[in-house]
Amino acid sequence: MAKRKTTYVCQECGYESPKWMGKCPECGSWNSLVEELEASSASRGHTIGRDHQATQHPESITAVEMQKEPRMTIAMEEFNRVLGGGIVPGSLALIGGDPGIGKSTLLLQISAQLADQQLPVLYISGEESVRQTKLRADRLGINTELLYVLAETNLRDIVYHIEQTNPALVIIDSIQTTYREEVTSAPGSVSQVRDSTSELMRIAKSKGIPIFIVGHVTKEGAIAGPRMLEHMVDAVLYFEGEQHHTYRILRSVKNRFGSTHEMGIFEMKEEGLREVMNPSEIFLEERSQGAAGSTVVASMEGTRPVLVEIQALISATSFGNPRRMATGIDTNRVPLLMAVLEKRVGMMLQNQDAYIKVAGGVKLDEPAIDLAVAVSIASSFRNQPTKPEDIIIGEVGLTGEIRRVSRVEQRVQEAAKLGFKRVICPQNNLEGWTPPDSVEIVGVNSVQEALEAGIEH
Repeated sequence: MAKRKTTYVCQECGYESPKWMGKCPECGSWNSLVEELEASSASRGHTIGRDHQATQHPESITAVEMQKEPRMTIAMEEFNRVLGGGIVPGSLALIGGDPGIGKSTLLLQISAQLADQQLPVLYISGEESVRQTKLRADRLGINTELLYVLAETNLRDIVYHIEQTNPALVIIDSIQTTYREEVTSAPGSVSQVRDSTSELMRIAKSKGIPIFIVGHVTKEGAIAGPRMLEHMVDAVLYFEGEQHHTYRILRSVKNRFGSTHEMGIFEMKEEGLREVMNPSEIFLEERSQGAAGSTVVASMEGTRPVLVEIQALISATSFGNPRRMATGIDTNRVPLLMAVLEKRVGMMLQNQDAYIKVAGGVKLDEPAIDLAVAVSIASSFRNQPTKPEDIIIGEVGLTGEIRRVSRVEQRVQEAAKLGFKRVICPQNNLEGWTPPDSVEIVGVNSVQEALEAGIEH
């Protein structure tokens, strides 16, 4: 019997090496190479030659027949929105999040809502027993006969039960506990995760069954396992939030069947997760009136406008190098905007510490929030409050100009819905649409004009 060779596989990126190395040359992570046995030649399959008979043949794209399958929707409209309108049959979705954030609770509630529509659902848990899953179901008030639970980690048995049950939805919690007998490495390794996901993808596509798999996250917040795992699935969802706060955010970072960067807001209650239909009210309910350094911006999260408060605190530094800290926005944008205020407005911020925070724990990454951040910094530096009924929107250029933003009409309508009276936005965004009668639109071309309009004197 031939001796089986060993290889060293990086557990972060999947890089393979014939010998052990302390640092992975592909991703740069330390002590991530783990010894694994190479697959035998029999498991790899025979060499493909000219005599190979293919099961499918290429077709002209004009001859492909379309079969429109309706999406499966649940009672949670927030979840439907993040997926682009509902669950697509035959799709494979990956959900990641910190431990204890509520991933299993969310998926169990989704399963129960589909089962209430007389659709069988198979919930497979590799981390909890059937009785533990039953305890969570009792706490959530779930009692439906078409929700089937299974405690299994062997992929061969999982595939067998999927074929026997023929469910409308399958939940795998989690992919790190699933293993294939043919792969010699331990569960959770790169090889096991990759092969298990590949087999589940084959089941989903061939049988038209949507499958949701739970992925553990690393200490950096990314989904554990090889990066190719996110490329294999149809949708990647992140369930975010603080364990000591009640609000949770379901964010889409990849979706082949809908818009990316969609966001759904949930509130964790004793009886489970409850969707929040108007998150703007929550993010603004504790806003201080007449406080310096506070502005409100209308940010687009996918197709939905959300009003969020941005707070800034500028204070004289006690050290040689002033601090620049930001929570909820890119830290690199803070010194950039402060440099624009120094050069174009004349504010001496070189000896000032700057602390920027997006209230409510939301992460904003679009350029339309630049002007609101700049006005917050200037308001705190001058110790002059902004007008509490203003919304500030705009991208700031390095020469101090205010550049146009997208979907300004939807942002203004959301501001009018919550009772704001004035919107400060780029001058170039004023053409081609009619604002609501209850909102005054102020167009600005430079940061200096925005500060004169937005800060009380």
